[in-house]
Amino acid sequence: MLLAVVVSAGLLIGGGVTPGIAAGPPMITPKNPPFRIALANSYIGNTWRIEMENLWKAAVQMPPYKTLVKAEVFNSGNNVPAQIQQMDNLISSKVDAIVINAASPTGLNGVIGQACAAGILVVSYDNVVTAPCAVKVNTDQFQFGKQLAGFIVKELHGRGNVIMDTGVPGTHVDEQRNAGADSVWKENPGIKVLTRFSGMWDSATTEQRFAPLLSTFPKIDGVWAQGGTDGIINAFIKAGRKLPVIAGEAENGFRVAMVKYKAAGFRGMSIGQPPYLVLVSLALAVDVLKGARKAEDITIPFPVVTSDDVAYGKNAFPKLPSSFFDDFAGADVPICVEAAQNGTPCPGTLSVHLP
Repeated sequence: MLLAVVVSAGLLIGGGVTPGIAAGPPMITPKNPPFRIALANSYIGNTWRIEMENLWKAAVQMPPYKTLVKAEVFNSGNNVPAQIQQMDNLISSKVDAIVINAASPTGLNGVIGQACAAGILVVSYDNVVTAPCAVKVNTDQFQFGKQLAGFIVKELHGRGNVIMDTGVPGTHVDEQRNAGADSVWKENPGIKVLTRFSGMWDSATTEQRFAPLLSTFPKIDGVWAQGGTDGIINAFIKAGRKLPVIAGEAENGFRVAMVKYKAAGFRGMSIGQPPYLVLVSLALAVDVLKGARKAEDITIPFPVVTSDDVAYGKNAFPKLPSSFFDDFAGADVPICVEAAQNGTPCPGTLSVHLP
């Protein structure tokens, strides 16, 4: 089986230039493999992050990367000082590249600038940083929030009570998604946001924090959820409440519910922030280190599923865990399930097609 990833190049807009930080990616002198590439991850407390790391672990055991890369994995928790120390250690050990999922969009800019000054390629993905010298690999997070909110507005005909399930506070992804949603609410005053809570992109946390809100708010017409969407579903079902319009992430439990309750009129939209962002980042780092391409930002599209096209075996899987992320299915990326579940390499070659 081939693991194929199709992406498109694009411009990701970061923040201003921080004093002492290079204005762009460093000039990387082509090197011979194997390359020392470290995955510097922050938060590891949800299924998405676990799948993401599993994909990394599987990829570096598959050809061609098993001979091209000497890989390392580090987790620092959602802790900026700990991740700075992690980065300091990687700089001292003279790795060739650092692929980073950051704990803060700005808090790591100083140490990233030091890495760039040392000639280390820094590829930032998912929770991207604003350091100009880092190459960014991501989706459009503002559009993520805007697209989900737009679906709710359309389904509710511009009027109704909505609850927002936000992500990990302080991260670039959370800030941008919330801003995207707020831009839609502002244009639709008939939508009332009852409250917001942080589900930490985690199913169990989301359910625990959302369940008490069901007794506080007897009329909920829609839920906008960054993640942990299956936790929202569980809370409504356990409370015996009818499912409202829900726009959220790509958890399998959410998509299974979209199929199960479709006949009863349930309407949902599921957008995936693909864990395979880490594979695109890995492939980009290798190509830059080989001298095969310039260090440039890449944007990839969201895999999107709605109640109109959700189906078992296509993009929803009753036998997989509820919290499993399904955005490997029905998209341009046929990722083997075993890689995402436990880091087992897929049969065959990993082929990541960069523009």
